[in-house]
Amino acid sequence: MKFMKLGTKADTFYTEQATRTLISEIAADLVIQINDITYLLHKFPLLPKCGLLQRLCYDSSDSESVSLELHDIPGGEEAFELCAKFCYGIAINISAHNFVSALCAAKFLRMNDSIEKGNFVGKLESFFNSCILEGWKDSIATLQTTATLPEWSENLGIVRKCIDSIIEKILTPPPQVKWSYTYTRPGYTKKQHHSVPKDWWTEDVSDLDIDLFRCIIMAIRSTYVLPPQLIGEALHVYACRWLPGITKLKSSGSSVSQTQESKDKNRKILETIVSMIPADRGSVSVGFLFRLLSISIHLGVSSVTKTELIRRASLQFEEATVSDLLYPSTSSSDQNYYDTELVLAVLETFLKLWKRMSPGAVDSSYFLRSIRNVGKLIDSYLQVVARDDNMQVSKFVSLAETVPSIAREDHDDLYQAINIYLKMHPEMSKADKKRLCGILDCQRLSPEVRGHAVKNELLPLRTVVQLLYFEQEKGSKATSSHKLPKPHEILLGAKDRAATTRDSQSKHSLGPGKEEFNGEEIRERDQQKTKRSDGKLALALNLEKKMVIRGDIEETQSEKARVVRDESSSSGKVNMDPKKMIRRARSKSEHGVKK
Repeated sequence: MKFMKLGTKADTFYTEQATRTLISEIAADLVIQINDITYLLHKFPLLPKCGLLQRLCYDSSDSESVSLELHDIPGGEEAFELCAKFCYGIAINISAHNFVSALCAAKFLRMNDSIEKGNFVGKLESFFNSCILEGWKDSIATLQTTATLPEWSENLGIVRKCIDSIIEKILTPPPQVKWSYTYTRPGYTKKQHHSVPKDWWTEDVSDLDIDLFRCIIMAIRSTYVLPPQLIGEALHVYACRWLPGITKLKSSGSSVSQTQESKDKNRKILETIVSMIPADRGSVSVGFLFRLLSISIHLGVSSVTKTELIRRASLQFEEATVSDLLYPSTSSSDQNYYDTELVLAVLETFLKLWKRMSPGAVDSSYFLRSIRNVGKLIDSYLQVVARDDNMQVSKFVSLAETVPSIAREDHDDLYQAINIYLKMHPEMSKADKKRLCGILDCQRLSPEVRGHAVKNELLPLRTVVQLLYFEQEKGSKATSSHKLPKPHEILLGAKDRAATTRDSQSKHSLGPGKEEFNGEEIRERDQQKTKRSDGKLALALNLEKKMVIRGDIEETQSEKARVVRDESSSSGKVNMDPKKMIRRARSKSEHGVKK
């Protein structure tokens, strides 16, 4: 940081109560009041250099003491004192931190070269042009101090000249950067990296006020020299510098420290950053967009900003990772730890955009891969949020059902998420379990996962029966000896025994001369006996889940169809039509009676 030293005399100013004066044998004849400070000074060193004081003291005699009030001087008493010390020849240091206030005060007092050659304004402007504007950090620091005197700085051209100098240096090719800059990325050391990084300027610029930062970014974008990704990196650095962290939002949401003033400031910063994001896809990461979206919900940004963030995040949703989605809920009414509503909103927007594609485009490998990546992402996300004790079944199911069928190549990841949810919520009701497992398609599970599922005691009985039924269909074509036990294999031996018992009972009940029984009565008797034996058999078998025959007609017919199909399996062919199987069982029963 460069500075300019003016004057050689020692500083003899001192304070006595609310009065500032300097050690002198000459009595003070100029009293100047600035805010709450009173200065006791002398006319002879100040009037020759200050055109304003000359005009104000024009009507007074040389021996007369004059009192003036300069409450509106820019920079206040500190800036005035710099000007007064310059007039007295007292040593002062001018740097980027006090240049703006000193120049504004000198302009206010009319300390121009027209009043006296080599005056204060001329020296300050020379320092500004030759030192401050030539330096990188000096230009940043000077521009930053203009926020205290925005109108004066704008009118004097300080803001414009500083911005032009900063932009010129930012657009300089990295190999030509010779000035000092701040770069504190993790793992980066200048000793190990001799080349200048492309984003060398982003950290220093992030120290500026949001309005000044916006002026620089928009000016850089208008040149079309830097790539959109570099602009996005600057926005990311600025957001990390000024916006509060998500965990801080969660903990201080109801604290006094999070005042309305700071909330309004952060809201303005976030909305300004969103408005500056380049339209190019990938200019910022999807994780950064989710972070802004999560903060925006807490800060209560405009609906336009929130909608834009959701749209931008949905465009890059397939690039996201699970960690990009794991933001805590900032809503006071939401009991969940994770903000699933945020993820659901982005997912729904993504699906709307995806469905707008032409039918030909949707069938292409790129769009299929895109929707598959999103489906896998959501299933992995569900496995994480399933561990939340307060996660409601309705929200879990809603998020899982939003994913279209084409987005899942199989249901293995979804099963894992459901299994985790069942383990973490052991007190679930039967209705909730049924609703949760209803989103699972048993036919789309791999053999390994299906083998685990049929032994899973947490699953409801209906799901296990479906798994066994589909395993039977696949098992009829399999040649491996390591197969799951099928329902017809389990029931076959018991069915043969039941059939033998029925034959012996039938012969015993017929006796001599009873062979001409009516065929209809025989069929009714066989059906009643079959129902009784099937009911006893199903109760006797445990199948690990106590497969109890339901009282409704559909499940009873399903059990009959399954038993008859097992009998027909001895012929090497499985008939999957329940009605045909029942008719075949009846014909076999009549044939046995006639014999």
